[in-house]
Amino acid sequence: MNWANIATYSRILLIPLIVACYYSGADSAHLLAAIIFTVASLTDWLDGYLARSLNQTSTFGAFLDPVADKLLISVILIVLVAAYPALMIAATIIITRELLISALREWMALRELRNTVAVIFSGKLKTTIQMIAIIILLLADASLPEWVWFSGYLLLNLAALVSVWSMIHYFRNAWSVLFPKSDGP
Repeated sequence: MNWANIATYSRILLIPLIVACYYSGADSAHLLAAIIFTVASLTDWLDGYLARSLNQTSTFGAFLDPVADKLLISVILIVLVAAYPALMIAATIIITRELLISALREWMALRELRNTVAVIFSGKLKTTIQMIAIIILLLADASLPEWVWFSGYLLLNLAALVSVWSMIHYFRNAWSVLFPKSDGP
């Protein structure tokens, strides 16, 4: 067990705490859920930083990190859709994209071509937008102005669009490696 993997495990362990806080009914439940989600989101950056700076990269860490990311995002999006059904389409697009990209990466890894679908800028942009959107949506409650929730709603829909855009890039990269164009007969 190394520090990078501990950061990744903490992201997974924080998921039930976020859900429990969100549904607790306490006065600051939404704020606390948003703060814990923010901490969990920051561990996504922290585990990578620790792995590189402490030379603690491992195949297990490379496997666990995206699993932790997808669990965090998917579970919290499901919680938010339960509270706000208007988020259903964006959440469905984001979760579907996450599953498809995971499957693509697994498929490419079996062919020893995993680097073909390494993280690209649009994937990082999607992650950043969706995490900001989720923080805002977790914060939103009846005591805040409606524009707070609406800004989270708009950002989540933007994240869904960027999700599709990045997914197209990943599949295009994989396709061009698996099926290169020939120069002729």
